[in-house]
Order: sequence, then structure tokens, then C-alpha cells
Amino acid sequence: MTKYLVIGSGSIARRHIANLRSLFPTAEVACVSASGRTVGAHETQATCLLPGVKEAIEWKPRFAVVASPAPFHLEHALAFLREGVPVLIEKPLADSVAQLARHDAELSAYSGAIEVSYNLRYLSSATRMKELVSAGIAGAIRSISIDLGQYLPDWRPQDDYRKNVSAKRSLGGGVLLELSHELDYLTWLFGKFDRVYGLVSNSGALDIDVEDRADILFSRTDGLVAHVHLDFLQRKATRRCKVVGDQGNLVWDLIANTIHLETRAGIELLFDGTGYDRNQMYLDQLLHFSAVASKDANPNVGLDSAAYTLKMIAAIRASAEQHAPISLQGM
Repeated sequence: MTKYLVIGSGSIARRHIANLRSLFPTAEVACVSASGRTVGAHETQATCLLPGVKEAIEWKPRFAVVASPAPFHLEHALAFLREGVPVLIEKPLADSVAQLARHDAELSAYSGAIEVSYNLRYLSSATRMKELVSAGIAGAIRSISIDLGQYLPDWRPQDDYRKNVSAKRSLGGGVLLELSHELDYLTWLFGKFDRVYGLVSNSGALDIDVEDRADILFSRTDGLVAHVHLDFLQRKATRRCKVVGDQGNLVWDLIANTIHLETRAGIELLFDGTGYDRNQMYLDQLLHFSAVASKDANPNVGLDSAAYTLKMIAAIRASAEQHAPISLQGM
């Protein structure tokens, strides 16, 4: 019987377990706690609960999903990669470039068996946005503005938000790591930038020990500028990307799952995915990674892309600390 494993028992781990059960109904799906605690049978839809990583490796899964807190991603991933088990790692790849540097050479040897879960790339409007940007529908791009914000206590109202991974520095929280999807798709859609200037701070409004807001300005030698705003503070959730071109503006609303083109002639709806089941992007990601595990496909978000996003975050932090722009060239 085919076996799949998920490390972690939080909300994203539970989603992966449920989706694996749905996609592979005859398979065994095991869960192992990231912290070593005993997971209750009622907590997940796993068919099997394993006591630790050692037992999980001995169980010999076809692939593993690493959904532990970010500081443990590489430790858990490498434990399986060394035994020939492909891994889908929840974003971010690690919690710091220093941690990544300690394992970079070894990770590179397994690059074909690693995907990092920047699952927004599987969103239906994201694939269409990629096509529209590549086609130059708005003309020559002059600037990009990305705005993402949601009030952290509203993410999981049933829990004390201050105890969640997002709110704790020791577990890899803060807007830069937790909301790094926007940094991933920025380079996926528009390519790399040359310089970055970051303003990163804790507003004090949430009683947490991580940054809850960031404003980031990217630039490059061809004149393109991108502004990215991230926060845990907006009471009405916002997730938008506006591309200003010399022929019009592309406005991508990731929550509504729509894309509009604004020109002098008016506003045209280019994509309407309002009926889309957002769980589908997670299912599509697992199906693609299943092909990666079989060596029938390459990772969509591979080691190099995820490592670059982590290096961008390090540069943003350095810029905020030094109150100066930081070069991204050569990263």
C-alpha cells in the first residue's frame, strides 16, 4: 500500500492530510508531531499516528510534507531526503539565510526531490496573471504595487493568536516570513530586482514579538520599481497587485480571484474566478509534487527560487536595520 507522511499537526498540516486522503483514498496517510507531543486521534484525518521522525522514516513513505514551524523545516526535510524520500516543504524554506547556509551544499544534492509550498502559484488567477504579464497586455510596465494585510486575531478566531506560529519569533513568525508568498510571486511574475529598501516594524498593537508591518521598495536598472506592503493589521483583509503599464493598469485581486484591465476606455474584466474553491490550489500542488516524486516532473518552486526569497527577506531586514538600500545583485 502507498504511504504518505505529514510532519506537523497545525492547520496547514491538517489540510494536507485531508487532501492526501481525498486524492489517494486507498493510501495510508500518517501524521507525526513536529514537537514530539502525542497527537490525538481526533485531531487529524490521518490513518496512522507515528511517535517520532525516526519511526516516520522507518515507515518508508512515498513522500513527506514538512509542515513543522519554519526553524525546523530543514532539519526535518533532510532527515527524509537522506533516506531517499522526496519532500514538499511548507514556506518558507527556512527561518534564516544563516540556517540555509549551513545546509546549502547538502540540499543542492537533493534539489530534484524538493518543492517549497508557495501554493499561490497554483491559484487559477495567478496562472492567468502570469500569461497576461508575459503577453504585455498593459504595455511596458512602469511600476508594481502589492498590498497584503489581514488582522492577525481574525486568522483563526478560535485560538489565542499570540500563541500561533505567525506571532512568535522563535517559531519563524512575522510578516516577512509568514507573508512571503508576495515576495515569491513578485520575482515569478516580474523577475529579479537590483536593490531593496525596507521599513520593518512592530506597531505594538498586537502584543507580539515579531514585525507586524513592512513596506518594501524594490528597484532595478531598467527603471522598474515595485512597492510591497505587508501587515497583520488591516481589519478588512486585502490582497491585491496593481501593475501600471503605459497602455493601462492590470489589477489582480487575489481574494476575489479576479483580474481587471483599466484603460482610458474603461475597465475590462479579463479573468473571473469568483466561484473557485481555494482548496483546489493545494490539491493541484500535491498532484504536481506526486509527479515530482515519481521523477515525471520538475519542482514548480524549487530550491533556488525558495532560497532566493529567503535571501530577499534577509536583505530587507538588513536595509531596515541600516536605514539604507541593499544590493540584491549576485544573490
